[in-house]
Amino acid sequence: MMGKDGQALGSNELFQRVRARLKAAVGEDVFNSWFARLELEEIVDDLAHLSVPTRFLSSWVQSNYAEKILEAFRAESAGLARLHFTVRVNGQARPRLHQAETPSEAIEVEVTAAPVAPRVVRESTTAPAPRGDALSGSALDPKMTFDSFVAGSANEMALQVAKQVAHAAANNTVSFNPIYIHSSVGLGKSHLLNAIAWAAGAAEPGRNIVYLTADHFMYHFITAVQRQSALGFKEWLRRVDLLLIDDMQFLQGKSATEFGHTLGTLLTGAKQVVVAGDAPPRDLEMLDERVRSRLSGGLVVPINSFDLDLRRAIVTRRAEQAASRFSDAHFAPAVLDYVARVVVSHGRDLDGAVNRLLAANQLTKEPITVALAERTLADLVRQRDARRVRIEDILRIVSRHYKVPRNDLLSSRRSRDVVRPRQIAMYLAKALTSRSLPEIGRRFGGRDHTTVLHSVRKVEQMIKDDGELAQEIELLKRMLEE
Repeated sequence: MMGKDGQALGSNELFQRVRARLKAAVGEDVFNSWFARLELEEIVDDLAHLSVPTRFLSSWVQSNYAEKILEAFRAESAGLARLHFTVRVNGQARPRLHQAETPSEAIEVEVTAAPVAPRVVRESTTAPAPRGDALSGSALDPKMTFDSFVAGSANEMALQVAKQVAHAAANNTVSFNPIYIHSSVGLGKSHLLNAIAWAAGAAEPGRNIVYLTADHFMYHFITAVQRQSALGFKEWLRRVDLLLIDDMQFLQGKSATEFGHTLGTLLTGAKQVVVAGDAPPRDLEMLDERVRSRLSGGLVVPINSFDLDLRRAIVTRRAEQAASRFSDAHFAPAVLDYVARVVVSHGRDLDGAVNRLLAANQLTKEPITVALAERTLADLVRQRDARRVRIEDILRIVSRHYKVPRNDLLSSRRSRDVVRPRQIAMYLAKALTSRSLPEIGRRFGGRDHTTVLHSVRKVEQMIKDDGELAQEIELLKRMLEE
């Protein structure tokens, strides 16, 4: 077997190189969690046969890291194009699927090289550009499409603009140009740029569509200069129909100057440019004033911080996706509410929170509860000072959560839709405040302390008997303590 450097490699040496690449790409902690027990069984033609010790690990690695593993193999041996995963049984890898007697006992997954993404540029027939690493875009993420993007008030305008760009590019027209999308980290800029590339490329495969991160742009430019092919690189860029530049804030030095020249040429030629950064154009101090003015003169679209409704929608979508892969993974509504309330940094942390809970559930078989979320997501939760809970706060939260008017909680109404929320409110008052039973009774419409005691004991018994209700009450406690 020949490596990329032309040397003959044994399977063991090849796999050690692949492991080293994976560790460098994902970091030691992630590597130890997901790849340390990955073993290479054999290589047959263009297929690498890998094994792992558990069904969960096989499914997790296949769902989240298969493309990265294949990329590492292909970097060391260009002839490898497929991966085959099996689960080791009693320390032994199962045979290939067509040889297995009972394939239902193991997860069998075969991963092939990803299809060419629309980022690959079609060379002009009149002036072909030189080929090489300097003339390829950044890799697109197949998960970042319009279908997987969760919309809300914070990002609705950016989503509609992105869809319009994709539609216009597919029809060889230009709407707003340039378009500049900005937000803080993790709010969906890269997702939208990837989605534009996928949608425009799928609608019109012949279009020259290039997605580049700023650091990749700088690498391309520097490489072209070193190879004395800078002119070819510039000409290649100027034949692009749709240019998508991500992480603009990282563009520096001569690459920033070159981008300014390229931007001017693309705009003059009515080519579409979409740029994303973490600050408005006026704050991109590494760009000269002319380029900042060009970007500001186009359509500038902000993405705002996610509100609670959007965070809840994102967590729900990710939980549904997780449940589709693991049938025994159940995310109760109270857990989704808890994650949406406490993980307030950005969208990637919401994705990470769901992945952590899923991993904890699959590895330990512990149900996904609010208590598990509190332990597992501690580092994602913004620290808050402990606050004093008031009965008025309890009435407000319970009223809003159960959609029962506050006055009904204090009234003598006995219907079930009022009695249970009232009892839960009394239980919370006893659990979270220092008020005595008579004081709580007086605050709940002048009730006797024995009524309060009955409600407290009733809810305590319901918590023991009903796991869903127990999580719901835990959520209410967290809401009151925030």
